[in-house]
Amino acid sequence: MKVILTTNRLFLRELTSDDAVLAFELNKDKDVLKYTGDSPFESIEEARIFLNNYTDYKLNGFGRWGVFIASSNTFIGWCGLKLHKEGHVDIGYRLAKKYWNNGYATEAAQACLEYGFKELGLQEIIGRVAQENTASIKVLEKLKMKFVKKENCEGIPKALIYKLNRMDTTIGNSDFLPENYLK
Repeated sequence: MKVILTTNRLFLRELTSDDAVLAFELNKDKDVLKYTGDSPFESIEEARIFLNNYTDYKLNGFGRWGVFIASSNTFIGWCGLKLHKEGHVDIGYRLAKKYWNNGYATEAAQACLEYGFKELGLQEIIGRVAQENTASIKVLEKLKMKFVKKENCEGIPKALIYKLNRMDTTIGNSDFLPENYLK
């Protein structure tokens, strides 16, 4: 299994079909899916098929990665970058409810933003969030992303769109974001 990023507390790695049970369990919680516009997997096999057909790593060199607590190897959700057909790249994250409010989403997303700007040479990354999802809005704002507009997107009516440009960051400095989580 290919580890992509490590932070002080986490590691992010590519997901495989062997992670089908983890993906199924994460997506069966209605609170986790509440603001996503996604439906839960109907079975572990459906999750396995999804993961088998997930081609973002090969096509783009990045995607949504599994997030694990490094000290215990515990799966807590996913986070990563996604290239959309419109040409923009977004940051996304989904964590199991028992791991909310521990700073994990911010820590994982910061690592992904740094990776996107430093390693992939991206010039801009957006975040899309349901306007009722105040917790995710706070994460995007901690990441220094700025609100730019509202628009409908993939099952989320009137989503809030946030943006961070590479030139608006201090990439290359250890203080890119408020807390430097990268090891």
